[in-house]
Amino acid sequence: MKKTVLYPEHVRLQAQIVPFADYLMPLQYSSIANEHDAVRNHVGIFDVSHMGEIMIQGPDSLALVNRLVTNLVNPGPLNKATYAIMCHEDGGAIDDLFVYPLDVEKYLLVVNASNIAKDEAWIRKQASGHRVDITNLSDDYGQIAVQGPASISVVSPLFKQAIAELKFMQYLIDEYEGRPVMVSRSGYTGEDGFELYADPDTIWKLWKHFVDSAKVTPCGLGCRDTLRFEGALSLYGHELSDTITPIEAGLKFACNFTKDFIGKSVLEKQWTEGAKRALVGIELLSRGIARADHEVAVEGKTIGHVTTGYLLPHHASGLALALIDKAYSQIGQAVDVVIRGQTIPARVRDNKFMEKKYKR
Repeated sequence: MKKTVLYPEHVRLQAQIVPFADYLMPLQYSSIANEHDAVRNHVGIFDVSHMGEIMIQGPDSLALVNRLVTNLVNPGPLNKATYAIMCHEDGGAIDDLFVYPLDVEKYLLVVNASNIAKDEAWIRKQASGHRVDITNLSDDYGQIAVQGPASISVVSPLFKQAIAELKFMQYLIDEYEGRPVMVSRSGYTGEDGFELYADPDTIWKLWKHFVDSAKVTPCGLGCRDTLRFEGALSLYGHELSDTITPIEAGLKFACNFTKDFIGKSVLEKQWTEGAKRALVGIELLSRGIARADHEVAVEGKTIGHVTTGYLLPHHASGLALALIDKAYSQIGQAVDVVIRGQTIPARVRDNKFMEKKYKR
């Protein structure tokens, strides 16, 4: 198993270590609930150095990136990141990712850890005939995410530039102890926060600064998942996959049909004519916790499955995201969730489990 540069820190802090995407990663340090609350109420820090970074540069780099991904990527302003999805021709998602335009001919793609090899192979295949250089820089980058309402107060003092002026999905490049750091006002928790990219040694120093100050709570993968779920943010392999399209996953905002991209014809047809499946919120009406792959049924007929489910801190009932037959996706629709052979009554609801607090 691989280890990030921060692995010794996780051991020192007595984190519960688990395998994830070929890495040994911290699941939790104290408890998932405590760390979840730290991010919602103050500030937490995550090791996300397992994420992948792939650079595409050259005269045809923008053309290739826009062919690869569903959203429109512009060469400027250069401080604006774009969330997008890479798709197969049939519309199934290869991965969801962030695109950072570092220059008019230089684009950094930040991809999911479990998909690095698959993504790189797909990108190289599609690059045939394009004047580009493709470099997998995943081992050259470390990454931490500082998330929560107090994140600006702990991140801003470290840099010379006006971090506070950044809005959600904007970034800048500054220095920390003489080394370049990309500071992005982004994250996957539904809170205001920052993702910091730098060489592994600099990420180590930044982590130590934040954690040793005792102002920032170290957080593991456990609450990272509860936080992104509460924010109704898709996770690849759950709400999005090779067999789940962005339209089915409710990600039309990340699809721009004014340009051509791989999978466009299928996704545009799903949008205009209606997809057969829809991602919905589910609320359990009695005790129970819906988990991924639990069946969702109506009058004994299976209509879909749970993609993610939790009993979240400070929520009275179990909640879930589920991919179901669109005919049953109306809010208020009565459904059942089958949990370990037991049928639990539930209803379809919106997936607004919380108000996102991004800096707009």
